[in-house]
Amino acid sequence: MYQNLVNPILLLVIFSLQCVITLASDPDPVQDYCIPNPKFGSIRTISHLFILPCKNSTEATTDDFIFSGMKLSGNFTDTGLATISVNPTIFPGLNTLGMSFARADLKVGGINPPHFHPRATEIAYVVEGSVYSGFVDSTNRVFARIIEQGEVMVYPRGLVHFQMNVGKKPVTIFGSFNSQSPGLQKIPAAVFGSGINEELLEKAFGLSPKQIGKMRRRFNPENAKN
Repeated sequence: MYQNLVNPILLLVIFSLQCVITLASDPDPVQDYCIPNPKFGSIRTISHLFILPCKNSTEATTDDFIFSGMKLSGNFTDTGLATISVNPTIFPGLNTLGMSFARADLKVGGINPPHFHPRATEIAYVVEGSVYSGFVDSTNRVFARIIEQGEVMVYPRGLVHFQMNVGKKPVTIFGSFNSQSPGLQKIPAAVFGSGINEELLEKAFGLSPKQIGKMRRRFNPENAKN
């Protein structure tokens, strides 16, 4: 009797896990490619992904699958970081392929502050320079060391990671994500620039109202568009 109950329950658990995994990932493509049709806006799915409707495949061109906007660095922030994020909005050939990428440049001493991508694992390839790179797992264990030109580091999905130029010349990094919409949450901005109750922040970090105010002014979204 109990044996007959186990199998259905086990199958239900497996099915549930598969549903969670499916909903948490980019949907599988149902055709070779899907070049976005500029006549239509994006469609938001139940898993919070934005899908761009396709144009007729006969209208696709070679240029749809080539992106030339990463030859030079982007604009640098006050932390010494410049990023160029590439997704289907600016590179049509990526649409529905479940990936995106970015170029990051760091001035000498520059940093990429602690942040995470809620919907993607990232692989970072050092094109040039030396960078202190790492991430923190859910037990607060840090995995970090200096990586050099030609080396690669992976940042597991949803885990906080960071980078700092520790060399004597600029750093260039190429990052690749296994989602066309990886998302980005910067820890300082999320804590001090999001409008969390001031009293809570004082108790959580042991900071005075004056110190909280200073941090809020620094990481206000209108002042810190990193």
